Amino acid sequence: MPESPIRKLVPYAEQAVEKGVKVYQLNIGQPDLPTPKVVLDAVKNIDLTILEYSHSAGFLDYRQALAKYYRNNGVEITTSDLIVTTGGSEALSFVMGTIADEGDEVIIPEPFYANYNGFSTAYGVKVVPVTSYLEDNFSLPPIEDFEDRITERTKAILICNPGNPTGYLYTREELEKLRDLVIRRNLYLVVDEVYREFTYDDRKHISILEFEGLEDHAIVVDSVSKRYSMCGARIGCLISRNKEIIHTAMKFAQARLSPPTIEQIAAKAAMDTPASYFKEVATEYTHRRNVLVAGLNAIPGVECPMPKGAFYCLAKLPVDNADSFARWMLAEFEHEGATVMVAPAEGFYATVGEGKQMVRLAYVLEVEVLKKCLVILEKALEAYPGREK
Repeated sequence: MPESPIRKLVPYAEQAVEKGVKVYQLNIGQPDLPTPKVVLDAVKNIDLTILEYSHSAGFLDYRQALAKYYRNNGVEITTSDLIVTTGGSEALSFVMGTIADEGDEVIIPEPFYANYNGFSTAYGVKVVPVTSYLEDNFSLPPIEDFEDRITERTKAILICNPGNPTGYLYTREELEKLRDLVIRRNLYLVVDEVYREFTYDDRKHISILEFEGLEDHAIVVDSVSKRYSMCGARIGCLISRNKEIIHTAMKFAQARLSPPTIEQIAAKAAMDTPASYFKEVATEYTHRRNVLVAGLNAIPGVECPMPKGAFYCLAKLPVDNADSFARWMLAEFEHEGATVMVAPAEGFYATVGEGKQMVRLAYVLEVEVLKKCLVILEKALEAYPGREK
């Protein structure tokens, strides 16, 4: 089971804090924006005499609210097309168990969300990477590269849109190419859409569920964690119009009994979040993104493309090894009593050696803190013994 590049350095951060060093955490996608008041009020005002199981697919009223949410976003689904899960993570785990047997393969553009490696490992599924590149802003690799990797064991193509860790937002044309390929080769197209609300520069997220012809092929993973700044609630969902997929995934859902009751109450309440919340959030993240990316590119030797979605960026650093640099910043470096925690990007790749000089940074802290982090990073790069010219 692979370590998480996002969380594996936590012991180093804890040791730094014990020494009195302030650690700014840019390694993890934990927004600092407030959870909507309607969510917290719903939890505070719960009036239950029994904290009971829900249906294995989730409470019906919550599934109805979810179906309405997707309809409002141009996606026609019913309550029978979705299963409520314990976070997007469980949805991804269910997908792996549903579509693949041990030894089967899933093609994924890299870099990708690191836990795809973990979920596939747990189910004995082989990740077949197709590399995207910083120089191309991590856009979709040529469709021929996907075609070349399809074997008799290939079951699906998996993408994240908008992307974690890259922040890349796929265009309609790119999604159409994937649609045509999976239909032609009879594969599943699994799309992790948990960052659907976070798009910038007047770009719009396009759900794979909007495309005709994918009724038997499309599987979507979603979550409330980022959308409503409620990562600790652990509520997600799996969506597919393919009845066999839902029927099979329900076996996994029944085996774990049910998603958590209180969190479903909170997630249903989140549906009443006003649209103004998302506008304010998008404005704030756009500002943070602009400050962080411009600041990174102003540091000598650093390269960072401009993301169009989510709240992450990948930066290439002038270092021999980004993993070593990240550990060194926590264990041996501080500037004015503070240091920065980042996620080494090598763990977001399946190809050995890729991402060795890159880190993922999450712009989930306020602008003034990000400015401090940029100063710390620049000072750290100047002092790092393994800096490359």
